[in-house]
Amino acid sequence: MMKSTKKIYKNIRNKACVTAACLLGAFSVATAQNASPKVVKQFVATGNPIIKDKYTADPAALVQGDTLWLYAGHDLAGGQTKYVMKDWLVYSTTDMKNWTEYEVPLKITDFAWAKSGDAFAGHVAERDGKYYWYISTNWSGIGVAVSDSPTGPFKDALGRPLLTNEDCFASSHTWACIDPAVHIDDDGQAWIFWGNRECYYAKLKDNMIEIDGEIKQIKFDKLDFTEAPWVHKYKKKYYLTYASGFPEKIAYAMGDRMEGPYEYKGVLNEIAGNSNTNHQSIVEFKGKWYFIYHNGAIQTDGGSYSRSVCIDRLYFNKDGTIKRIQMTSEGVN
Repeated sequence: MMKSTKKIYKNIRNKACVTAACLLGAFSVATAQNASPKVVKQFVATGNPIIKDKYTADPAALVQGDTLWLYAGHDLAGGQTKYVMKDWLVYSTTDMKNWTEYEVPLKITDFAWAKSGDAFAGHVAERDGKYYWYISTNWSGIGVAVSDSPTGPFKDALGRPLLTNEDCFASSHTWACIDPAVHIDDDGQAWIFWGNRECYYAKLKDNMIEIDGEIKQIKFDKLDFTEAPWVHKYKKKYYLTYASGFPEKIAYAMGDRMEGPYEYKGVLNEIAGNSNTNHQSIVEFKGKWYFIYHNGAIQTDGGSYSRSVCIDRLYFNKDGTIKRIQMTSEGVN
């Protein structure tokens, strides 16, 4: 029995809902909450960028079984001269070729406290059947929304930011608290990384909406951190990738523990043509590793503020280091 239906029967037992109209309304709510997600369109990716009818940025992928869910920021229009992002988008695929786009699952207006009005980069993690979307809002802070479905709708889980500039103790600029990325380790411990110019991290409590303990800072030799941290694990090694410099390249470091120490390994991805930013997601899907990023390649109005998500393969060397990414127009198909 669905949780929402159980709640209806509980209300009936408590005589909270006894009329036919009340019962009909209650079951209508349950149906809406458990309805199939609304599909906007289905399409076949024909090389990079994979999405050509919208301007997408800051990709974050979540793999579940035979499905890869792609969450992305949404640059409002082509030819922009500044960042204008008001909502986030969600797509899915089972073969990296055929894609489904769903209705908009989350908007910046869903966070009443986000006075910046900016829908910056985010990351979705799943735990115990719930989906947690960690989003950044420029200077308003990092928030978290929750849903029972990977397609949403998502709702603000806290009614306030999870993290603010006050938590970025080594920073003084207003956009320091951006670009959250969450990694749930093999022991079940969830970690969140974030930051601009400085890289911060902390544990998350089991409820996924509270920080557990001290906020710390990542530091190591040759770290030139700009933003966009991402952590993945391969053969017991931890990989911290991040945007470096400006225009941004993606660099990476390796460690034996989530908290480090990390050792700098070099540049992973060069400047992603026609875009000052370079925001990555790295996942394994059906036995292959993928590097998901954005550039400004949609013709003719693409650029640094009107970006587009791309996907290329990622390969490891025998010693565990990563081969330099080869960005292609053909993509992975």
